[in-house]
Amino acid sequence: MRIIFMGTPDFAVASLEALLNAGEDVVAVVTTPDKPAGRGQKLHESPVKKYAVSKNIPVLQPEKLRAPQFVEQLSAYKADLQVVVAFRMLPEVVWNMPVKGTINVHASLLPQYRGAAPINHAIINGETRSGVTTFLLQHEIDTGAILFAKEVAIGLSDTAGILHDKLMYAGAEVLLETVAALRNNTAIPIPQEELTASAVKMAPKIFKEDCQIDWNQSTDQVYNKIRGLSPYPTAFTLMNGKVLKIFETEKGTKSATPPGTFDTDGKNYISFSTQDGTLLLKSIQIEGKRRMDIQEFLRGYRFD
Repeated sequence: MRIIFMGTPDFAVASLEALLNAGEDVVAVVTTPDKPAGRGQKLHESPVKKYAVSKNIPVLQPEKLRAPQFVEQLSAYKADLQVVVAFRMLPEVVWNMPVKGTINVHASLLPQYRGAAPINHAIINGETRSGVTTFLLQHEIDTGAILFAKEVAIGLSDTAGILHDKLMYAGAEVLLETVAALRNNTAIPIPQEELTASAVKMAPKIFKEDCQIDWNQSTDQVYNKIRGLSPYPTAFTLMNGKVLKIFETEKGTKSATPPGTFDTDGKNYISFSTQDGTLLLKSIQIEGKRRMDIQEFLRGYRFD
């Protein structure tokens, strides 16, 4: 089949690479336009574009997916199938174009955790399992008929970064299985309505204000929030009036101090009180400094 691949971040590169390694005919790649980044505001290419260029695959970077010129370009490739991995929401004129349709690789076990941040929300909510799902695109986001899925365990100390990598490779495996089934006409789409036995948990986009820690929550809740936002967009609190990003913690014992109170010996540890215990900080970044482990931080930090 002639395949057009659509994606942007590293998560999508693994799937594109898997398609090429399997000998699939990827005739073009669609990704976001280059954007200025860094102090010099140099144009930054997406990871998917960099990889596609290295493999001599034509790259399309439309500003608007409904633009007639882009739709005409896309149609000229006469793709049998479009594959979407971590990309933008597509208009019907795009996703309904190929004869085999357009499939998406989503980083959750749909119908659970529909939305932009399924990896983060699964860990924040204390889930012990997640997975990847391939499904056919339709009008409502993340609601199309399911094709294949693969479950992945979430370790008790897994961060969003760790789970991201697990799902990235699992997604590539499931994608190959899905493409093969579509080519052989053996795929059996299952409407998500048939799988919604329990309430559907959503995974909306996470904003900065969602990242501030509420120390009045339980130790488990705060611990899960920190690892669910690590390494990005990162949970934070205030310490001595400065923003303190927290990447990694360890559960401690109960403290007699009010929630949000921090304690330190100035050499080896900083702990924050929660509703029912404490969390020992292990990896942090104070406003204006780089990320470092707690001992390195304390060697250079002076408390008022």
